[in-house]
Parts: sequence; structure tokens; C-alpha cells
Amino acid sequence: MPEHDSTSGSNDVTALLKAQHERIRELFAEVVNTKGDERKSHYHDLVRLLAVHETAEEEVVHPFARRNIEGGEGIVKARIEEEEKAKRVLAELEDMDPDSDRFLDKIAALREDVLAHAEAEEREEFAHFDKAADQGKLKNLGRAVKAAEALAPTRPHPGTDTVAKNLAVGPVASVVDRTRDAVRRAMGEH
Repeated sequence: MPEHDSTSGSNDVTALLKAQHERIRELFAEVVNTKGDERKSHYHDLVRLLAVHETAEEEVVHPFARRNIEGGEGIVKARIEEEEKAKRVLAELEDMDPDSDRFLDKIAALREDVLAHAEAEEREEFAHFDKAADQGKLKNLGRAVKAAEALAPTRPHPGTDTVAKNLAVGPVASVVDRTRDAVRRAMGEH
């Protein structure tokens, strides 16, 4: 199955992120409801989307929320803690047989945690964006999310709360600068 582009319909940051959440829900179901190579493929797609989503949030969404939402620092801190927990579980799943009972138990627990995290983001962060910025700013943030997606790592790494740390443990640390540059260009910063 080709990689799904969850962001093709809209440029508003909230719509883009909610579309990613929906695709994450779909991919969890596909992982659980398949076996063998098909499950491995869906799991790979899920991990890639989670990495892309979190990178975009780390570079674009969380900084905006910290600056523009009442209590933003605390809200973002809670979301980052949830993201770190998910990254640790994904690291554990990496070496497991996707058809094992242990994998299925872990993926079920991860699914519950990730979906609760997505709901908290939508309720505590995204729901306030319309009050915190005009439509032009939200579209600008959406462009930055798309730019971050284009250069995001393919796997999240535990203990990395920023894209810089995430990629530094990966094979191509220079991608960090390209990601930041792409985000800044998309947001009109130089």
C-alpha cells in the first residue's frame, strides 16, 4: 500500500494534525487486524507517521502552544511526557516478532496511550489555536508542519524530545538543519 498523505486536503495546521490523528487510528487498526508481512508493512507505516507527526509537533506546534495558549508550558510538558513513553514502547516493539502475542499486547497498550494522547492534544492544544492566531497564521503553521513532515526521521527515538535529538541518534544528523531551514522558510523566517 502506498504511503498515505494525510495532509493533502488542507493547509490549516489543526486540520492537518487531526487528519494525521485519524490516519494513526486507521493504521493501528490495520496493524491489529492483519498478520505476517502485511502487519509488518502497516506497522512500518504507523511508525513512520508517528515519527513525522511528533517531529512536526516538536518543531512547530509545541513552540506555538507554549507561547500562545494559557498554561501552554504545562500542557506541552504533559504531551512530551506521553510522547516519550510511546517512543520507549516503540523501541521495545522494534525487535519483536509482529505476530507474537507479546507484540500484540504491547501494540494494544500503545494504541490506547497514543489515542488518549491525540485526544488530549486536540482538546488542550488544537482547540485553542483559533483563539490564539488568525487564519493566516494557522495556514503558515500548516505549511511549516508540511515542511517538517518532508524531512522528518523515519523512526522516533526514546529520550529525544526534539527533532534535533531525534535525528542526532539516527544515521543522518545533517537532516536536522534541513528540517529547521524548511520550517523557517515555510513560516517566512530567514
